Amino acid sequence: MTNQTKTKYRIRNWAEYNRALINRGSLTIWFSESAIETWISKSYKGRGRPRFYSDEAILCALIVKAVYRLPFRALRGFLLSLVQLLGLFLPVPCYTRICRRAAELGQQIKNLGTKKTADIVFDSSGLKVYGEGEWKIRQHGKSKRRTWRKIHIALCPDSHEIILSHLSENSEADCEVVPKMRDHLPKSVRRSYGDGAYDKELCYKDFHHAGIQPIIPPQRGAVLHDLQKEPWMKDRNDAVRAITGLGNDDEARKIWKKLMGYHRRSLGETGFYRWKTMFGGELKSRKIPNQRGEIYAKSVALNKMTSLGMPKGKWIAA
Repeated sequence: MTNQTKTKYRIRNWAEYNRALINRGSLTIWFSESAIETWISKSYKGRGRPRFYSDEAILCALIVKAVYRLPFRALRGFLLSLVQLLGLFLPVPCYTRICRRAAELGQQIKNLGTKKTADIVFDSSGLKVYGEGEWKIRQHGKSKRRTWRKIHIALCPDSHEIILSHLSENSEADCEVVPKMRDHLPKSVRRSYGDGAYDKELCYKDFHHAGIQPIIPPQRGAVLHDLQKEPWMKDRNDAVRAITGLGNDDEARKIWKKLMGYHRRSLGETGFYRWKTMFGGELKSRKIPNQRGEIYAKSVALNKMTSLGMPKGKWIAA
């Protein structure tokens, strides 16, 4: 028998990472100088009465609400006291105005990343809107009133930034959202990672036209496609041939994933773990437009936390 060496993952930048964790609670991080400078709307081209508060002011309020988990009325009180303590002569919007304007943010998919990226990870997860908690479900079974929304993200595995985020109905499949998000990806993206839910012709065709290589494990028993009719299935055919050549079993699929670097896809799940740890696994808003504004603000906030500092470590022998 061979002795397997046990390893441990240890963080090597504790001092830097510890300062980043402390800064996440700093008020000046979220109520920044740039937010103060753009608090009042400079121009508005829409119909009706000109807006007094800018979109940046509403976004700032929503980020503070998400980070400190405040309801709308408590948020207004928090902002009023914050402006007073900082000695600023800024008006604070009413909680009803923040709620109404939140429905206008995040409706269009936008590029949230700040760094050039070559790889992207697609993944999705569920967020609860309302319904009984997990304890009651475990004790008494599921409830008909339990409602969920699905959040889709495109994450950079190098910087851990959320590049794109989108909220959809629970019934919308992952592969149906990819074309909506692909148009807003940076031009530098060359590879995309996704699980078996993205193993659909729609995704391969969309990535092919964008010049992006999809690294997606084909389903078991997958067959080759005619490239004369479907040239966008070439990457999938290559994956099927490689897995078949390696033995066409579970071990062959594991080897193929290692060769293709498919393990980077798990960083999408890590991103959702960080998301739900920071903001919880449920949505406070009840209507989809408001929920998309909430998701948009939380995505911006999580990217800000990421930019403050991330743990860096390596595996060492125990």
